[in-house]
Amino acid sequence: MREKVRDAARELGLDVAVRSLEQSTKTVRDAAAAVGCDEAMIAKSIVFVCDGEPVVCVTSGAHRVDVDRVAIALDCAEARIAAPDEVRAATGYPVGGVPPIGHGLPVLFDEALIRHERIWAAGGDANSLFEVDPRELIECVSAEVVPLGADP
Repeated sequence: MREKVRDAARELGLDVAVRSLEQSTKTVRDAAAAVGCDEAMIAKSIVFVCDGEPVVCVTSGAHRVDVDRVAIALDCAEARIAAPDEVRAATGYPVGGVPPIGHGLPVLFDEALIRHERIWAAGGDANSLFEVDPRELIECVSAEVVPLGADP
């Protein structure tokens, strides 16, 4: 899976190194501890099903995604988090390893992530991450930048 992410990054013109770590990076807390960064710098890729179609929401690890904000951003009637089997079918990756690239799905990008010079994203499995400039990532995947975080 890491090779697939590396290849996708290369095709997009992103110069990233997908790091394989001994410890799990499946949760935000685990990922932040593994690379020594703040949880807000972890870019979670969460698959939603919006009016029947899969969409990847890349959001800050500092908060939860507001489903209503996803629906509003996509002007859809129904938005829900995809089930694990739907995630794998839509992206080719398991929950906890979905990268923001390499799946060809539309991407919504949380505006909270652009506050950082660098962010960390999943590299295809629950033990891999890569570091990237969020602005470069947005441009490469033609992401729509929107507020996705739930209000506290």
